Amino acid sequence: MNNSSPKKAQAKNDLHPADVVAALHKAGWTITALGKAHGLSSGQTLSKALSQSYPVAEKRIADALGVHPMEIWPSRYFENGDVKPRGFRAIQFNRITLSVNGKDQAGNSHEAA
Repeated sequence: MNNSSPKKAQAKNDLHPADVVAALHKAGWTITALGKAHGLSSGQTLSKALSQSYPVAEKRIADALGVHPMEIWPSRYFENGDVKPRGFRAIQFNRITLSVNGKDQAGNSHEAA
């Protein structure tokens, strides 16, 4: 019997976490060594970027590989290279975008009755 919870599917175009780790090894780094080089007590903080959006850690990993983080995790970035908002920020971002585009005006009128 399998009691493990279902894992979140990886974005189609993102590099697999094992490929990122292998690329770091080819560049002479481990996650732990890279973390310590950035003043972290371990590589655990950086390893979070392998499975979830963590822009600071993504940048450190990408810098070690000599690429932009968008090349490793394209699903986490807009085409211009800006980080896509996640979680509550994504909800706020989408709400603001809808309001600006005039698609969310119903019920938000401040006109006097």
